Amino acid sequence: MLVSNKLSFVAGDSPLAQEALQRLQSRYKHVPPEQADIIVALGGDGFMLETLHRHLYRNVPIYGMNRGTVGFLMNHFHDKDLSVCLERAEPVQLHPLRMAAHRLNGERIEGLAINEVSLLRETRQAAKIRVLIDRRIRLEELVCDGVLVCTPAGSTAYNLSAHGTILPLGANLLGLTPLSAFRPRRWLGALLPHTVSIDFEVREPLKRPVSAVADYTEVRHVTAVHVREDRSITMTLLFDPEHNLEERILMEQFPS
Repeated sequence: MLVSNKLSFVAGDSPLAQEALQRLQSRYKHVPPEQADIIVALGGDGFMLETLHRHLYRNVPIYGMNRGTVGFLMNHFHDKDLSVCLERAEPVQLHPLRMAAHRLNGERIEGLAINEVSLLRETRQAAKIRVLIDRRIRLEELVCDGVLVCTPAGSTAYNLSAHGTILPLGANLLGLTPLSAFRPRRWLGALLPHTVSIDFEVREPLKRPVSAVADYTEVRHVTAVHVREDRSITMTLLFDPEHNLEERILMEQFPS
């Protein structure tokens, strides 16, 4: 990765992230994020998602350093020889999911998700959801707490907590995972080609209300949700060669 002089440093609100921001800004030349060729993000995975969303349509490479907790999308923190690290960094390209949610009042709301799009029951009653893949009904009625569609990068987040399958980055797959499925009792989800369109139709939306969430976009009282991968948008993350995302996804599948 060829490094220009146009670096920008951004950080989360935590004292740890802010302290790292001050150290790096005092040591290296920097410009505002809008003028940068590379953005260095300091924080946790949540802040990385914020940074990706904020610069979604620029496709400026983002190099994260962990000043949070899990830091799955981040590199280790270091404040020395940053230019050498950036020159060695390997790019990984990601594509978001695009959600179109239809509400009871007829409103249509779109959102983009880097990790997953999830449908969640709003009340004590289980949701009833019809699942269609490329407009063909695959599940007439899924009775559940919810269901999600994840990207490979998001497969180690909510999807993993819901016992979904971890997806390697190069697999060109999306994960479809139920949340506490009651019927079909033993359905554990599906792996889908990244080219498919996925439709969810909420049955009994008045009696069993459902919300849809795409990262920071939440839509309540939905009747139908359409999800597809949007390859017109590309995000580039930079990783140290010894700490790349592909290796982390692989490591998550084996006990340490």
